[in-house]
Amino acid sequence: MIHHVQLGCPPGSEPVLRAFYEDVLGLTEIPKPPVLAARGGCWFRGDGIELHLGVEPDFRPARKAHPGLLVRNLDDWARRLTEAGYPVTYADEIPELRRFHSEDPHGNRLEFLEPVS
Repeated sequence: MIHHVQLGCPPGSEPVLRAFYEDVLGLTEIPKPPVLAARGGCWFRGDGIELHLGVEPDFRPARKAHPGLLVRNLDDWARRLTEAGYPVTYADEIPELRRFHSEDPHGNRLEFLEPVS
């Protein structure tokens, strides 16, 4: 069992992260312990996922590594991201999963997956 996944972010990007992870994806920001909050970044939690965004002074987005988010109603997620201006690229290489890739405001890759019924 995995407790959380962490992605990097540039310094000072917390407002943009909140707009994406809360407003677009519907995750809830959770408080960081004070000693860690001083370092910047944000932590979010949603249905079965805890995602941490940690500040990296020399930030470069994760283009290959990514969290795989298991969701229901995959097409609704794709529509939500598209309407908010984020790319959606469907992939069909895994027969038992419907899936697509997108990215957060800083270019970190995200994968959304739904089992085929």
